[in-house]
Amino acid sequence: MTESEKLLSFKEMCAKFDVTPRTLRYYEYIELLSPIREGRARYYTPREVARMTLILRGRRWGFSLEDIRQWLLIYDQMGTEAQMQAWVDLADRQIVELQTQLDQLRSAVDELRETRDEVARSLGERTG
Repeated sequence: MTESEKLLSFKEMCAKFDVTPRTLRYYEYIELLSPIREGRARYYTPREVARMTLILRGRRWGFSLEDIRQWLLIYDQMGTEAQMQAWVDLADRQIVELQTQLDQLRSAVDELRETRDEVARSLGERTG
């Protein structure tokens, strides 16, 4: 078995991705990951490692686990090209969502700064 074909244990998988055992078990429960089972032990193939990389990247970008699950299913059922097209569509939608959130955050920060400055000025007038 080459290095790229090495199987990871449950503990190694948690350490590699800095996730809790609960998270890893949940991803298995919702069928995002399908480790090899030998008795109570679980072993993760390079395919599962790649899937976990995609899952965590998707989460960092704000995708729901259901979006990620559907996207991974497209690859399993229809192949790479269909998955890439689905990815572009999901990414376009998520970019709009993230931009909206960013605009809302900028507005909230501006408003908070203005209010903070008003209160700070008010305090300065009282102590002066």
